[in-house]
Amino acid sequence: MKIKHEILKTSRPKTRLVERKKRPAKARSDTWIFRLYVAGQTPKGVTAFNNLKEICEEQLKGKYQIHVIDLLKKPQIARDNQILAVPTLVRHSPLPVRKIIGDLSNRERVLVGLRLIEHSA
Repeated sequence: MKIKHEILKTSRPKTRLVERKKRPAKARSDTWIFRLYVAGQTPKGVTAFNNLKEICEEQLKGKYQIHVIDLLKKPQIARDNQILAVPTLVRHSPLPVRKIIGDLSNRERVLVGLRLIEHSA
């Protein structure tokens, strides 16, 4: 049994040891969530989307979501999400977050970058 240290707020400030019960782990979502940041309907942006869709259909078989964010319409999002170049693909789920810049035409690098396959030496 593990005991975690927690500071409990009471009328008297002091630290107590509290026994924590294990909570059942949340079911891991099987859905992969991608955000593709583009700047309008450029050829590279369209190519990146088509390449991503093809990879997802091949590797994830419908267990994915693609959100395309046009930074020409919402430029503030680029600063908020630290997007420095377009097109940029961000994998939000499963964690950890991963970023890939470019049109995603190098299939093996994209698969390795997204952790869909292991890196071959």
